[in-house]
Amino acid sequence: MPIPDYQAIMLPFLQHLGDGKPHALQEIIVYLADDFSLTDEERQTLQPSGRQRIFNNRVYWAKKYLAEAELISSPSRGFVEITTDGKKTLKEKPQNIDNHYLEKFDSFRNFKKLVPETVQKEKSETNKTPEEIIEDMDQELRRVLSAEIMDYIQNCSPQFFERLILEVIVAMGYGGSFNDAAKRVGKTGDGGIDGIIKEDKLGLDAIYLQAKRWKNVVGRPDIQSFAGALDGFKAKKGIFITTSTFSPHAYEYVDKIEKKIVLINGNELADLMIEYNVGVSVANSFVIKRIDTDFFEEQLI
Repeated sequence: MPIPDYQAIMLPFLQHLGDGKPHALQEIIVYLADDFSLTDEERQTLQPSGRQRIFNNRVYWAKKYLAEAELISSPSRGFVEITTDGKKTLKEKPQNIDNHYLEKFDSFRNFKKLVPETVQKEKSETNKTPEEIIEDMDQELRRVLSAEIMDYIQNCSPQFFERLILEVIVAMGYGGSFNDAAKRVGKTGDGGIDGIIKEDKLGLDAIYLQAKRWKNVVGRPDIQSFAGALDGFKAKKGIFITTSTFSPHAYEYVDKIEKKIVLINGNELADLMIEYNVGVSVANSFVIKRIDTDFFEEQLI
């Protein structure tokens, strides 16, 4: 049979998690391939880029959309399990689960508001050029990648998180070399990733760094405490990084004080990792070419 699309995969994916136990994603891929009676050739068929199997990619997108509808969750890296809403859905015995069905869930509708329209809908819109469609889909893929990055960060060890922050800071041109930055980070021992990094490779100025792998909103008191810590280092510049978000009062506070403190939330951290290729790699690339009118323009002699 032909390789099923990702929407056709959603219901059997959820049904396989019906026992309430965590399942490895790789195990689910094998189960679904057997369930759809895919041949070895179909299981191994690659995308045009040659970098990923088509079926594996479609299972991933089925997982992504089920997770956005909060029918499944990820208890640990590489594992998924059914949620309470997922169990309720199975009790309703739906004939199939697709994007239209998932729109009954508030979380999925909110997710759809945050991303561009799907390819199917955009193809029917005559007011958008092919380039605009590609750009929109690039933004959707980037948002999905950003969310996946944050999932990995939340499941990594404190030591790995410390190294990750250093990799980002050094990739951006701060802290000198990685080894040099590592010598001066993680020394204050307050439970976070705190320390001093160079503003440039010559070390003409110093920046105090604090990073918190939190899920709660970082408020003004946390930033005030950080600003006070700068005084102990006689520093006037700082970077506060969190995997969560900052409250409006936190942003208002840093705008009013004399010290220069940059706040980087979880989404911004993921964007920086993508921009500076930290923890990500290029899976595919597309070049858009236009006609060179100068080439075809006849020159009068």
